[in-house]
Amino acid sequence: MEIIKNQTVLDWINAQVDLTKPDQVVWIDGSEAQLEALRQQACSTGEIYKLNEEKLPGCYLHRSDPTDVARVESRTFICCERQEDAGPTNNWMAPAEMYAKLNKLYDGSMKGRTMYVIPYCMGVVGSPFAKYGIELTDSIYVVLNMAIMTRVGAQVADYLDEGFIKGLHSKGTLDPEERYIVQFPEDNAIMSINSGYGGNVLQGKKCFALRIASNLGRQEGWLAEHMLILGVENPQGEVRYITGAFPSACGKTNLAMLIPPEGYRKNGWKCWCVGDDIAWLRPGPDGRLWAVNPEKGFFGVAPGTNANSNPNALATTQKGTIFTNVALNLDDNTVWWEKLDKNPPHNALDWQGNPWSPETAQGPAAHPNSRFTAPAENCPCISQAFNDPQGVPISAMIFGGRRAKTVPLVYQSRSWQHGVFMGSIMGSEKTAAAEGTVGETRRDPMAMLPFCGYHMADYWQHWLDMEKVLTNPPKIFNVNWFQTDDQGNFIWPGFGENLRVLEWILKRCFDEAGAQETQIGYLPKPEDMNLEGVDITRDTLAGLLRVDPEGWKKECEGIHAFYERFGDKLPAALRQELKDLEARLEG
Repeated sequence: MEIIKNQTVLDWINAQVDLTKPDQVVWIDGSEAQLEALRQQACSTGEIYKLNEEKLPGCYLHRSDPTDVARVESRTFICCERQEDAGPTNNWMAPAEMYAKLNKLYDGSMKGRTMYVIPYCMGVVGSPFAKYGIELTDSIYVVLNMAIMTRVGAQVADYLDEGFIKGLHSKGTLDPEERYIVQFPEDNAIMSINSGYGGNVLQGKKCFALRIASNLGRQEGWLAEHMLILGVENPQGEVRYITGAFPSACGKTNLAMLIPPEGYRKNGWKCWCVGDDIAWLRPGPDGRLWAVNPEKGFFGVAPGTNANSNPNALATTQKGTIFTNVALNLDDNTVWWEKLDKNPPHNALDWQGNPWSPETAQGPAAHPNSRFTAPAENCPCISQAFNDPQGVPISAMIFGGRRAKTVPLVYQSRSWQHGVFMGSIMGSEKTAAAEGTVGETRRDPMAMLPFCGYHMADYWQHWLDMEKVLTNPPKIFNVNWFQTDDQGNFIWPGFGENLRVLEWILKRCFDEAGAQETQIGYLPKPEDMNLEGVDITRDTLAGLLRVDPEGWKKECEGIHAFYERFGDKLPAALRQELKDLEARLEG
């Protein structure tokens, strides 16, 4: 059942069939009938397990190999002809050498198995933003997840041409020593083997939508970013859109699905989720940046997701969802994970399928990186613009990290160039001794450190160059929800209360709020923010907004050390921004 007509595409598929030697080839047409047949087949082999149809309709549980439970940065490569084009933050190997290594592993890897051909689209099919690819895989789990996360099947076939993104995946033998997740940006190709897990094998996600797409964006004049997209509707009915980049454990998903505090809700404020993880941003004819979420689903971390921390995310998982590496409650055939509620099941199987109860537990019920793959359309706050092929206009871009001191609650950049500088230095402090020195800042520029498909310094230059094509660029801000007191307690309440900060940010974008100029940028005065209904005094807020020159001088030392990694490639504009910051701190 070939649904693809382009001969270049067919020739590439046939070459991979010759290499991997599957017993049969199945073309994914995206129909519900075909997907349901694959679900039943996967249930019969134990690859997935059907959950309680009344409580979790259309939901399934999958357990991955215990050695294969997360993205593996050490096995992820950017393979371009020149090592300097990959830069110091990526693993590199010469393409010819990597192809030779991979082809040995792929040779006959699908014998006795079925190859599934998945035509898929990142973005709305037919949209000017859209990009098209094929993933070849021997995993039904991958097929079912890609059908949630991307737009798959016959609707994509007519758009596949010579510019398609080539993707080959095989579970292989799951040998962790021979596990590779490889991007060839100059060939628009992705190859992954010996993994069956998430971000390693759902190639539309980090591999395509960030690593390959970031390089395409540089060539074509747009940005592929690790950013949420949120619409904030004010009492006047105006919806204004922000993007936000945050490293892990900084509340990105919570912000993407933010629920306004009660007082705001009564006044008519609403928040709409366009995307929780990835944004593709293009200059529009009006000189603004317009963003789309290229994905169709959410691939979220389960532990910690609950009715208090993120009720919208939890509601999204209640139908049509695939859970990976969570616990199975045998009493009612549902799932459980740590912090879901305070009632752990007493008759359960843990994420590896072993008997588990709170009384006898030797480890967690769910793996700390266990996941849910859920359709975005399930989300109670999904934006009406989710499927808009033109995307949404962005008024503000936010960078954030987890910092106990020094970095204030919110500040605005002095310019686009200064905003790029702010994004380049963002990071989070390590919070556990096992991760290294407690308090040490791990820099994660634009939250793209593991996902930038080329040299990070060239990436910053591309950001700087974008200003030339934008007559009305978004304003850029930095936020830090995580300042602590002397006892280590968070001072700012966070979660829905973060809308108070977003309100000021968006008012700044439309010249509706004041600010004070400081050494690091523009900050709100305490009276500029709405504190009605929150247990925070103006004095406490003033402390959260304080600029500590001595702390920032120390911060500059760390920035110098970080920038040294990039040598002469570091854009002169960023070096100048650092110099200017130091001068203002001395002034």
